[in-house]
Amino acid sequence: MTSTARAAQSADGQAASSIPATARTADAIGSLWTRVAALARSHGRDVAVCLAFVALAGWVTHGLWPNPNGRVLALNPEDQTLYEWFLAADTKFAFGDWGLLTDRLNAPDGVNLLNNTTVIALGTVLTPVTLAFGVPVTFALIAGLNLAGTAVAWYFFFSRVLRGSRLASALGAGLCGFGPGIISQNNSHLHMTAQWLVPVMVWLVVRLARAADPAARPEGVDRRRVLTSALWLAAVVTVQVFIGEEVLFLTAVTMVLVVLGYGLARLDFARRVLPKFVAGMMIAVCVAGAALTYPLWFQFEGPRSVPNGVFSAYFFSADLLSFIAISPLSVFGSSESARLSTGSAEYNTFLGWPLALVVAGCVIWLVREPLVRAITGASVVMAWLALGPKLVVDGVRTDVPGPYLALVGLPVVEGALPMRFALTLLPLIATLLVVAFDKARAHGSRPVRLLVPAAVAVSLLAVFPKPLPTEGRPPLPEFIAGGHWRECVRPGGVLVPVPLPTPPEPWAMRWAAAANAEFGLPEGFFIGPYGKDGRASMGTYKRPTSQLLALVAKQGGRPEIGERQRRAAREDIGFWGASCVAVAADQPHREDLVATLEALFGPSTRIADAWTWKFT
Repeated sequence: MTSTARAAQSADGQAASSIPATARTADAIGSLWTRVAALARSHGRDVAVCLAFVALAGWVTHGLWPNPNGRVLALNPEDQTLYEWFLAADTKFAFGDWGLLTDRLNAPDGVNLLNNTTVIALGTVLTPVTLAFGVPVTFALIAGLNLAGTAVAWYFFFSRVLRGSRLASALGAGLCGFGPGIISQNNSHLHMTAQWLVPVMVWLVVRLARAADPAARPEGVDRRRVLTSALWLAAVVTVQVFIGEEVLFLTAVTMVLVVLGYGLARLDFARRVLPKFVAGMMIAVCVAGAALTYPLWFQFEGPRSVPNGVFSAYFFSADLLSFIAISPLSVFGSSESARLSTGSAEYNTFLGWPLALVVAGCVIWLVREPLVRAITGASVVMAWLALGPKLVVDGVRTDVPGPYLALVGLPVVEGALPMRFALTLLPLIATLLVVAFDKARAHGSRPVRLLVPAAVAVSLLAVFPKPLPTEGRPPLPEFIAGGHWRECVRPGGVLVPVPLPTPPEPWAMRWAAAANAEFGLPEGFFIGPYGKDGRASMGTYKRPTSQLLALVAKQGGRPEIGERQRRAAREDIGFWGASCVAVAADQPHREDLVATLEALFGPSTRIADAWTWKFT
């Protein structure tokens, strides 16, 4: 460097250093603001759509706020209690404890987490929220974000991959994220509403197919993109297993049907892409299979695994008339239609007659489109499967068999309830509506340009969601909320709440959830191998002492306690490995329970607002 250049550089440095720091900071902020403004101008509409979905999700779930600890979903509080416990137990994964058998429930046998609908990935990622604010806040956050996240993900799929207009994509995505079935499942079924990875998986399959087409680019097949699509698909599938396997299963079945239908509709395209597409899919299956070998073995063959699904396919079958009924959870719905489903969390088929009519009209109009034919075929199959083994019409079970009858008893398949096959209709129908909406707007006929978009909008308005009903729930005992349980339970020990939690009444599991599962519980609400011949059951059999205490808690009274009951109680405490037995002050029939426990174990010790008995 010449002396002149060095002098110039020195002068520039001195000039820069002479500028006040505040001015340099202001310039940096101004530059950042300029870039943000430019980004907002180019993607402002996308941001607006995403914010609208977040606002809608907040409106649907607003009953849980601003105090999630004191609110509960009124239509399914039992499952909310279960999922709050799952989320609390999931915090251990964030600290390196990756065991898939937990002893924090059903002590001492434990629970196979993968046999249950745990949302391990969500609970692990949101561990900081759980530790900072409590597990009810995490639950409420996931309940809203699942809806918004699913809609946002589908919006970008429709607008970027399907090349739909923003308006059409927003309408279709709204149906995917806020359709009747999803809103219904949001009554505590977090594993079913976490569908924001589904459009990612679909996009990767589409990306793989396009890369495998030798006619798509002058140099032929894009082998690099085939490989990366397959690897990313394997990664997303692996993550989805730890969010919700049932969603993954339903997505896989639907994608197989759509791919087959599209291939039959475009045979030339299918012949071109088939070799490399199959190769890419085999890579994805092998990589995902290798990553999931141990978890899947643990789920189906590991400790406390079950050989069958716990629910009856005959009970969870969709009523044929429910497809044209409007959900009670939609603004134009009626509570009378609830009789067409098994419960408020399973309005999966309630599409409503306006939407059914619009869908039928769009199919007839666009039947020549290969994508429409593929979607229609897949929709018919999935809707038919949702009807279950025997057709149900207006609440009456007929002798007419359905195709699901051939699937009854099959491993893995029977774990997916028949009526939940209808959940896949939402993205299928949404795709059809996006295509129809945009084709109508580009149509040469003015009536078509006006009538089709209007019909789509009205049909979606008919199933617009209402806020989920919520109600208050009692506060936790100070014994738990104030951490006083540590005076009674040794580290990692077992606390016996009275009465013990059961599937119909799991309320005591809130105690363990509030403590982030730092102590274990006997019995509880879970799926385990306690049915006949080791088949699946909800919960486990009750021990003599838990049965005695459950009776007192329900009916009151003071049963006669003799040496036989005391001996059984000592054996049960030893079996559970219990550190402490506790009765909260607000427990119904508390005085009778305390008297019964004192007859079994001797005098109690008052800790905060609980009566306790401590064991070494």
